Order: sequence, then C-alpha cells, then structure tokens
Amino acid sequence: MKKLFISSMILISGLSFSQVAIGTPTAETNKWTFGGGLGVGFGSNSYFNLQVAPRVGYRLTNDLEAGLIGSVSWQTSDFYKSTMFGFGPFVNYYFARSFFVSGNLQHFFINYEDKFYDYKDDQQETALYLGGGYMQQIGNNSFMQIGLMYNVLYKENSSVFSGGLIPSVGFVVGL
Repeated sequence: MKKLFISSMILISGLSFSQVAIGTPTAETNKWTFGGGLGVGFGSNSYFNLQVAPRVGYRLTNDLEAGLIGSVSWQTSDFYKSTMFGFGPFVNYYFARSFFVSGNLQHFFINYEDKFYDYKDDQQETALYLGGGYMQQIGNNSFMQIGLMYNVLYKENSSVFSGGLIPSVGFVVGL
C-alpha cells in the first residue's frame, strides 16, 4: 500500500509539471504566460486520483520567465485517502527558441489517512526540481514542452515521493 501511495505521489508530481494552455492568445506586448494541468487516474481497489496544477509566469526578458506554480491532488481508494497541496516559484530560461532549462521550488503539504489501520498523518516536504527539455511551437505564442526534472532535495528513505526523477510534458501560452 505504501508503494502504491508513493508511486501515486511521483505520478502526481510529474503531472504537476504538465502545463495545459488556458486563456486566449496574447499580444506581443503582453509579458504574462499562463498554463496549468489536469490529471485523473483510476486503478484497482476503487483507486481514484484528481490533480489540478495551475501556473502563471511573467517574461522578464524574451528568454527568461519567472512565476508561480501550484498543485492540488486528491486520492482515494478502499484502503487510504490523501490530499496534497504544493506551491512555489519557478524560473525557465529558453534558448534557441527550441530548448529550455528550468528550476522549480515547491513546498508540499500532505494529509494521509489509512482507512484499514485507522491511521492519520500530516507531512510536509520541500522539493527543488532542476532540469530542462525541448519545446515545439504549436501556435503563434503557444508551445508544447517536453523535459525531465530532478528533485535535488530527494532523500530515498525519508521522502514521501518514490523517486527524484520527474518527466514533464505540457503546454504554455504567452511565450
């Protein structure tokens, strides 16, 4: 059960970096960027997961963007339920309009309840994700991003996450 919980948390963390475009195309003079993610998962033992991850950024220069990203996740099954909320700043540097490097610091608040053993726990964990990837233009100012991030603060035996490496796939409007 713990492995299922940890695997779910890593999946949720990965989804938190997915960015789905929201909003309308922006003018060249508008420096704001918008995105977000939505994830839904189903599994055995009545497992259900819903995750929402909005983000907003500001282009400091044509190649440098900084902003805030959040993540809210709800999980439930026959054996447990949990809620996870994360929030923090991010920075992206774009080069050659096809590649990017990224940093994202998030502090997570996790509420966990084991239904079988009637056990409840509240935890907090900070994650510093560093990485990069490739981006492809899909509209006037919309891009799809594909990359890898690694939580450099990940500690194998004490983290609520099952691993430090996170794939990221998403979309962003306003670049």
